[in-house]
Amino acid sequence: NERDSMDFSYSPRTQELQARLLRFMDEHVYPAEAAWWAEIEANTAAGRRWTPLEVIEKLKPKAREAGLWNLFLPSSADGHTNTSGDYGIGLSNQEYAPLAEIMGRVPWSSEVFNCSAPDTGNMETIIRYGSAAHKKQWAEPLLEGKIRSAFAMTEPAVASSDATNIEARIERQGDEYLINGRKWWTSGAGDPRCKIYIFMGKTDPSAPKHAQQSMVLVPAETPGVKVLRPLNVFGFDDAPHGHMEVLFENVRVPVSNILLGEGRGFEIAQGRLGPGRIHHCMRLIGLAERSLELMCKRAIKRVAFHRPLAEQGVTRERIAQARCMIDQARLLTLKAAWMMDVAGNKGAKAEIAMIKVVAPSMACQVIDWAMQLFGGAGMSQDTPLAYFYTLSRTLRYADGPDEVHRNAIAKLELGKHA
Repeated sequence: NERDSMDFSYSPRTQELQARLLRFMDEHVYPAEAAWWAEIEANTAAGRRWTPLEVIEKLKPKAREAGLWNLFLPSSADGHTNTSGDYGIGLSNQEYAPLAEIMGRVPWSSEVFNCSAPDTGNMETIIRYGSAAHKKQWAEPLLEGKIRSAFAMTEPAVASSDATNIEARIERQGDEYLINGRKWWTSGAGDPRCKIYIFMGKTDPSAPKHAQQSMVLVPAETPGVKVLRPLNVFGFDDAPHGHMEVLFENVRVPVSNILLGEGRGFEIAQGRLGPGRIHHCMRLIGLAERSLELMCKRAIKRVAFHRPLAEQGVTRERIAQARCMIDQARLLTLKAAWMMDVAGNKGAKAEIAMIKVVAPSMACQVIDWAMQLFGGAGMSQDTPLAYFYTLSRTLRYADGPDEVHRNAIAKLELGKHA
């Protein structure tokens, strides 16, 4: 019976990790939320805004002891293995996705488990496409949580939603590459522990359109690398992580720093961005769930026009719609994760594009309704909702804007009927 064969349950390993992670969040992360905000305010007052946060650093050893470290790294995907499981515990995308949702309920908590962007994508990139020396020098310290990293792709001078526009140059001169370019939205570059950039630029402007770009490892302390400024998102600078504008001026690195080979930047980007999109979408679903919880608790307690907000029709309508939207987004994201595991990123490209459209828009709407229910408090520092909203709105650009993903989905759909 086909109906009996449908199974939407999580694997036993996922369920066990979910239980441990939920317990850790209850015992350590939620109780530290107020301290996180307080430490940022204290650092700002003391002129130390870009200092790593002790709140997070104190929790990292506890996460490692609890076996909740580097959960993101799959054992294999697209035919690449992570050195026979030498790194991480080898969860599939489908197994990791529900864990990303739990971490997403508190935006900063992913770092506690060494599962935060852009480091997750960078670690996976170096492990899959880097040499043994690259893994030793950069991936292993990242996996230990000793250093942090950044991904330098987007540029202010061109529409980077079409990555073929990227103008930064990587020119070979003997045994070195000469790198020149201006990047922005280089997340993580504000952290003083950021020691390595993955830089995307053109090695051969005369090659076919998708073979011009390459990715190269650039140590942060290389002469000519200059962090110019943090970019604010609706007034938040996300210190000490930051989204920086960075100038690369006559930067020289050894030719051995190239990843995979010249002209293979797009190939790496596809391998890197698929899992990252799953992680972002599941974290957003966690944010939306948390926002719905806050909304329901507020609706039950708050009275307006002589009755609780929970008894008002418009409130119930929004709560019901939020529940439907969150569950739809989760099911689609889990399907995309499952397809990546069985068919690789390429085989799941339609589903990956769909979740990137669906999840941020869903989160923005649910959080907006929650803010509306809280009134003025919803926009202030007294709830986390305004910050949640900025993160969700940003993800309608990050990893490709909605328009690019919709275009890709439409092309695939039209292709079925051509």
